[in-house]
Amino acid sequence: MTPREGTGLRVTLDIWHPDCWTLVVTEDREAGLLGHGVYTIDGSATGRFTVYGETDAETEALVEAIRASSLTDSVWETDGAHVTAGLHGVDEPVPGNASRGIVVRYGIENSINDALVSRGFIPDEPVRMHHGREYWTVLVDADRETVAERIAAVREEMGAEIRIEDIAVAYSATGVLPLGDLSERQREVFDLARRRDYYTWPRDVSAADLAVELDISKATLLEHLRKAEAKLLGR
Repeated sequence: MTPREGTGLRVTLDIWHPDCWTLVVTEDREAGLLGHGVYTIDGSATGRFTVYGETDAETEALVEAIRASSLTDSVWETDGAHVTAGLHGVDEPVPGNASRGIVVRYGIENSINDALVSRGFIPDEPVRMHHGREYWTVLVDADRETVAERIAAVREEMGAEIRIEDIAVAYSATGVLPLGDLSERQREVFDLARRRDYYTWPRDVSAADLAVELDISKATLLEHLRKAEAKLLGR
């Protein structure tokens, strides 16, 4: 796939890298994080995040784990965390029923942000962190071969494990599905279905196959897909 003139690529990345506090603290917890931007201040990385979960107890446990982590320098909370401002100043829904806004300061050497952004990968939506992985959706003005070369360079620089989950031509906003409206589980199921060509015809994978991969029942998977499709089509 080669971008048309005046367009780029929209790439979804599944990332692990060493000594990253977001991955360590979320690995064994149900709550997750949304990252809204990382900045270098006085030689340290300072980032704004939303902690989200199904209950206040889940979010509290994750905040305490972040405070206790040897990989973080400081944590302070912000107000109005239940709805967060998006990358373009537009309010965005937060997955789960409970959320808290925090600002975290940590070692810049443990952030993968600059390694990606310096190579032209521009975040297109908040970065998702849960179950010990980071999920980035980025825009890049490059072809597939160049994207692969740049990702290989990030892997080498950061000692990272990076999987390219999806690559698509970055058309106008009207051509991009509004996945931010989905819950974390709905998005996970819908993303997997798209990657495994569940929506092609004839299908390359069955709902039962997807359910086995996610370790859930077929009925549960179809319910998540139904709700995700209803939200997306409703737009």
